Amino acid sequence: MIDAFSDMRRLSPLQRAAFAVREMRVRLDRAEAAPREPIAVVGIGCRFPGGATSPDRFWELLRDGRDGVGDVPPDRWDADRLCAPDPTRPGPILTRRGAFLDEVDQFDAGFFELSDSEADSLDPQQRVLLEVAWEALETAGCAATRLRDSRTGVFIGIGQNDYARRRLLSGAINRIGPYDGTGNGFCFAAGRLSFVFGLRGPNLAVDTACSASLVSTHLACQSLRLGECDLALAGGVQLILSPEVTVFLSRAGALSPDGLCRTFDVGANGYGRGEGCGVVVLKRLSDAVRDADDILAVLRGSAVNHDGPSSGLTVPSAPAQTALIREALDRAALQPDDIDYIEAHGTATALGDPIEVGGLEAVFGERDAGNPLRLGSVKTNIGHLEAAAGVAGLIKTVLALRHETIPAHLHLTEPTPRVRWDQWPLEVVTRERPWPATDRPRLAGVSAFGFSGTNAHVVVEEAPARARAAATVSRGRQVVSVSAPSAAALSTLATRYAARLRATPAVTLGDVSYTATTGRAEWAERVCVVASGVAEAAAQLAAAGAGRAAAGVVRGRGTRAPRVGWAHGAASTWAAAAPALYAGEPEFRAAVDAVVAAAGVDATPAALVGVAAAATTDPVVAAV
Repeated sequence: MIDAFSDMRRLSPLQRAAFAVREMRVRLDRAEAAPREPIAVVGIGCRFPGGATSPDRFWELLRDGRDGVGDVPPDRWDADRLCAPDPTRPGPILTRRGAFLDEVDQFDAGFFELSDSEADSLDPQQRVLLEVAWEALETAGCAATRLRDSRTGVFIGIGQNDYARRRLLSGAINRIGPYDGTGNGFCFAAGRLSFVFGLRGPNLAVDTACSASLVSTHLACQSLRLGECDLALAGGVQLILSPEVTVFLSRAGALSPDGLCRTFDVGANGYGRGEGCGVVVLKRLSDAVRDADDILAVLRGSAVNHDGPSSGLTVPSAPAQTALIREALDRAALQPDDIDYIEAHGTATALGDPIEVGGLEAVFGERDAGNPLRLGSVKTNIGHLEAAAGVAGLIKTVLALRHETIPAHLHLTEPTPRVRWDQWPLEVVTRERPWPATDRPRLAGVSAFGFSGTNAHVVVEEAPARARAAATVSRGRQVVSVSAPSAAALSTLATRYAARLRATPAVTLGDVSYTATTGRAEWAERVCVVASGVAEAAAQLAAAGAGRAAAGVVRGRGTRAPRVGWAHGAASTWAAAAPALYAGEPEFRAAVDAVVAAAGVDATPAALVGVAAAATTDPVVAAV
């Protein structure tokens, strides 16, 4: 047979036609498969209320059934002056409570190479986005510094401009500086991520109100499927820095006086505002499998639509929500009975909750009684994060799949009578519920409905089962290298590494070494430990963090990115070490094999290494 039909001139007309048909079929199959390509979630970063400053801490909040609601911080506004329970009085805020982040004024400008004056102009939403995006990439084992000039896209939901009102609209015109525009425009919140990290893919800031971050996730998935980018950061951010929008929402009757979201409860009387930031790192599933990434979950399908002519601009539409979910399921090639759980939008209003459940009933109402649809909403834990609400629900769902547990939906004491709870198999998960893996993939839907009428829904599947990739070579001792931009940061990081190793003693030290070296940025301040096990490495890193000398610990300052090389001294040492290196180091073995093949000799490579080393009294440097 002619190899790959490369010489077309030797083919008959019929063979050429058959070849052309086959090529067209391959291209057609690829084109048809592209819109349905699953998207892998390979990294997560977050800042949510209640001390949820990482995915692990967020899961602890959910697992423990806690909420992050508290009093309005005094640096936001004067609650005594502005809060009043009388909605008829002009300009009151009906609540003194909400779900807020701590220390949003803190930012390490030098880490991102920003001057103090430019950092001061930056909306804190931009600051927290930089931090959370960096952390999300690190959880993906993808150092931000190694993405420069890559086809990485950025899709960010954002909708509040409280800081801009302070900087640009305060009336103090003389205070406006050269960075205030780029520090406060929505487009710059997304654009700055690409600028700082050197990313070349698409870059969008999205404002569809409460659905913005889930719409951003949908757009990121589309961009990946179209091949516009090979990696994507998707998410949203929301900070509440001034009272004006809260006054509007109070006047509109949207807010709960106690700051709690009582979603699906008879006492649902509005939502509690919340703030936070969430970013997910996305990749085509085929690429993630090829690269042996740690896949956290898979996004099977998504859809976006609008309520259209509902009974009011801000009033949700059950038919639109029904159509949205059906479209997402169709794109995922799934049936309603395949879905186990819905992470609801759950606005906690007497109008919105029944409409949402009614939309779900039209899709899922015919399911078998033994397969009830489970329902919950993260708003009961962290309030309504508006532009960041959708990604918060997505992250909760990914973590629930990972931990095989559906966390409890809070603040539901008596279900609202406006929902037909007994008409179809539906269960609000008010107590933590196991969600174990079975012989079929576990699946969930995540909804976000915008105040402006724009809706989004994403179908999430558990990560595919696969054999654990052997990322590292088994050795008697491992080198764990940690670096940071400053000595103080290095001490803190070494201490955190030690705590993490002590908390997860079953982890493989080789994996820790690999990820610390390849998955994090390289900084000037460095510490390396040489250990034979996790416990020893933890003790050494704890000593380094505390500034104590310890065996196997080297701490110093580098002036350039580290490089790895081989160096051996005396011939006797080389003769003993070379066979072990050949047996245990794949890169070393490949180099020796290449030399042996080029020489055309029959002796085993390991024997040749030993003979070559023993035959010389000169120092040996390099592989062979």
